[in-house]
Amino acid sequence: MTDSRSVVADPEVIRARAMESLFERLESLCEGAIAIDTAGHVVYVNEKYLPALGLAHISEAIGRPIEEIIPNSLMRRVVETGKPILLDIMELGREQLVVTRMPIEDENKRIIGAIGFVLFDHLDSLKPLIARVNQLESELRHAKRQLSQPRSARFTFEDFVGETPGIAQAKELARRAARQSVTVLLTGETGTGKEMLAQAIHNASARADKPFVSVNLAAVPDTLIESEFFGAVAGAYTGADRKGRDGKFRIADGGTLFLDEIGEMPLQLQAKLLRALQEREIEPLGSDRVIKVDVRVIAATNLDLQKKVTEGAFRSDLYYRLNVLAITLPPLRDCPGDLPAICARLLDDIRTSGDYFNPRITPSALAVLARYDWPGNVRELRNILERALILSDSGRLTGEDFERILPVGSAKVAAPARPAGPVVPLAQAEAAFEKQTLEHALIASNGQIAEAARRLRISRATFYKKLGKYGLAPSG
Repeated sequence: MTDSRSVVADPEVIRARAMESLFERLESLCEGAIAIDTAGHVVYVNEKYLPALGLAHISEAIGRPIEEIIPNSLMRRVVETGKPILLDIMELGREQLVVTRMPIEDENKRIIGAIGFVLFDHLDSLKPLIARVNQLESELRHAKRQLSQPRSARFTFEDFVGETPGIAQAKELARRAARQSVTVLLTGETGTGKEMLAQAIHNASARADKPFVSVNLAAVPDTLIESEFFGAVAGAYTGADRKGRDGKFRIADGGTLFLDEIGEMPLQLQAKLLRALQEREIEPLGSDRVIKVDVRVIAATNLDLQKKVTEGAFRSDLYYRLNVLAITLPPLRDCPGDLPAICARLLDDIRTSGDYFNPRITPSALAVLARYDWPGNVRELRNILERALILSDSGRLTGEDFERILPVGSAKVAAPARPAGPVVPLAQAEAAFEKQTLEHALIASNGQIAEAARRLRISRATFYKKLGKYGLAPSG
């Protein structure tokens, strides 16, 4: 008796059978199949495809040019080039079909026709893939713009998260500013996101494709600040570039100039800045030639400029020129309701910029963070979150993780009052915090489930489950 396991089949037989099996499998799984000869005439169509083609019988298609059956078909191109079109979206009537087209060869590798398969007859199943492709295309366009424009802004209003009144008002005023070219003065404590909001204004304005130039006045030596702003001609001062240099106003021409720490600008230079804002012209150091510039200025400070005006350290006319539209950014401690959303946005940014897999933050962690005073605001919060992730083994951040790393002392931490009642289990405390968070989201969203779920960054189904878990009901 011959052992069937020792029989070795002819490779050509296996290959031929594999081709037949592949065709049979594709033909059975796909939503339709059609083939043409080298003249572009239909030689085969399966019955499954007939309804989409508006045909009652296969005989109605055989022998007809493919374009009479499928207008604008690319099957003839596959025959002419011998190259497949492996994945394409084809419009047929009002439908969009996902198709693949391949050449058909004879045993001598000559093209004798082409065959096409409809892989999907609707795009719903491909929405995640299409969304990902669109996202990659958007990121590619953004990257190309950054490469072609070395001075560009990367933040938008979507990055500036928060719904509490202070943040909502700041964003509303910023959106209004984006529609105009007015000078904007951003005020707020260090780390509240003034440059992020300035970039968002720029990116939402008609100047988005032009430069965004940022200058921290506190970091520029007084001896160089004039040339830094207005430029200098060759030989204007000892050590000056032999070719001269362009100042930030010329570099930002057509775009936006962000002046951070404007309160640190030397008094003697404020008059030249005022002239640049009023006359839209600058005079480089060592030159007697006036240069016209078109620049929108956004200034920022964490100081009380009005107080500096009173003290004589800041020009009143410059202050009023900068203060055309003032936007105040609230400190983080005044926005406790936004803490979950801000943490989620920062963790997402940290994840994409580092080697962190799916970082998560628990209710107990949010409760600990909410007790801290945040003198460094969002900037400090980001540093604390990243430090906690570095020290975490799981990426699941708990209250204990932050209790170990948050600074302590009356100057930095508002120490929590000692609880009057007994210590409760951690799970019970987390549940109480989660319930309170759900109630706050409902109140802030006027009882709208979809909006409340969006603010908490969870699905509506999950939100409903949690409402049932705690016996809560929508308030509207």
